[in-house]
Amino acid sequence: MFHDLGIINLWTFLAGALVIILLPGPNSLYVLRTGMSRGAKPACQAIAGVMAGDLILIFLAWAGVATLIRTSPHIFMVVRYLGAMFLLYLGVKIIIGALRKRSGDKPAEAVKQENYFLRALLLGVTNPKAILFYVSFFIQFIDPRVTHTAPAFATLGALIQVISFSYYSLLLVAGAVMVRYLRSRTRLVKLANMLTGMLFFGFAVRLVSAQS
Repeated sequence: MFHDLGIINLWTFLAGALVIILLPGPNSLYVLRTGMSRGAKPACQAIAGVMAGDLILIFLAWAGVATLIRTSPHIFMVVRYLGAMFLLYLGVKIIIGALRKRSGDKPAEAVKQENYFLRALLLGVTNPKAILFYVSFFIQFIDPRVTHTAPAFATLGALIQVISFSYYSLLLVAGAVMVRYLRSRTRLVKLANMLTGMLFFGFAVRLVSAQS
């Protein structure tokens, strides 16, 4: 069935995709942190944003745009720096939020104004690791002899989304469990948020210093 769609080595693809998705990265860290600090609904919005970003990258890979970005050093460098700047922005926001929590201010008003979906979407589409995944790895499992690749891309994309959704759902549950544990431990929450912000800084530095 899958071979008829132009998909080859499906089980290898699934095993490789699972390993890559489980590797810690900005997307999973953002979903976990949102679940821990804001609750289930914002975390669901973050998951939707990450998955929407993946869908955009899958479409770009199918259209050949992602390959163009990957093979053009200047364009890829711009994407890398944009991604790094956004990671730095998120890191700063998280650390500032952790410092403000000291005084217990401001309520839910500021929280309501945050667009978790949009942030996660931007985080996903400016992540060069994801671009490399869809271009360098994803494409290996589509038969080059197939003239119409849309069904193969759509099927592999759907499988990726199922794996990603399952993983992010586990992160959401883990975040909810950790919230119960950390609810009365404000210092620990503050420390966790500070460390999360610093991890985003680390992701940004690694992104800029990595060779394209």
